Amino acid sequence: MLKVAWSESYAHPLPFGHRFPMEKYSLLPEQLVYEGTLKEENFFTPDFLEKKWILNTHDSEYFNRLTTLELSRAEIRATGFPLSHELVQREIQIAAGSVQAAVYSLSHGIGMNVAGGTHHAFSNRGEGFCLLNDIAITANFLLENRLVSRVLVVDLDVHQGNGTAEIFKGRGDVFTFSMHGEKNYPHRKEKSNLDIGFADGTGDVVYLEKLNQTLPLILKEFKPDFLIYQCGVDVLASDQLGRLNISPKGVKERDKTVLTFAKSNHIPVMCCMGGGYSKQIKDIIDGHAQVFRLAQELYF
Repeated sequence: MLKVAWSESYAHPLPFGHRFPMEKYSLLPEQLVYEGTLKEENFFTPDFLEKKWILNTHDSEYFNRLTTLELSRAEIRATGFPLSHELVQREIQIAAGSVQAAVYSLSHGIGMNVAGGTHHAFSNRGEGFCLLNDIAITANFLLENRLVSRVLVVDLDVHQGNGTAEIFKGRGDVFTFSMHGEKNYPHRKEKSNLDIGFADGTGDVVYLEKLNQTLPLILKEFKPDFLIYQCGVDVLASDQLGRLNISPKGVKERDKTVLTFAKSNHIPVMCCMGGGYSKQIKDIIDGHAQVFRLAQELYF
């Protein structure tokens, strides 16, 4: 059975007019149940994540100031969120969801988180709607507990995974691969193990061709035994922040390519959702929902 991390805290309310679509975290599970892709028993509420697993990735001084709400105004502004205890607990629970979905995938091939993909969180700061890096926390948890030995991060959000790249810089046991808009946020990019930047307006053919060419090369060079997939849907042509021209069909083919790659090479995969900022919430939900449909089709 596919297991999916979700909590009501994921849809933490933000001030009216805030551009981050928190409602997608409640609408997506509702849509998946309504259409019959998932049932209530597919979802689990993440357990508490011990502080030591967060400090295995994040600087203790940063985390302490985050949890005591002592970040500076500039630091808070960089995250894009109004800081609160509820928001911090949400981030911790999202990280727990990714960790637990990853552990589940070790025995079932795949595990998923309705939220996560917070790839702009650095070891010592947050930015871009990200306070804690669930991708890095998950990879470090698996490695520290010797559950896996080599983790591949496939980050296909339209924005470069700069925080993840910083955290794993110089590490030989994690390979960070990011395909993103070259001129999009963040304007000062970190260096991943492999970065592929696309020009504004890039469409399905060029994008998918590059993805299909690259994954086998990484497999040959790195030989991962675990994959974390950040499957943001802000690559859609309809996205207000994306600036690429990927169709809904292209996003589905992208996700099918990654999941098929993982399954055919016997690499467990944990999927976290990443960004999506289309004007119509329906486009965001449809974009995210199809990766869950693919997971059911390919694995169960």
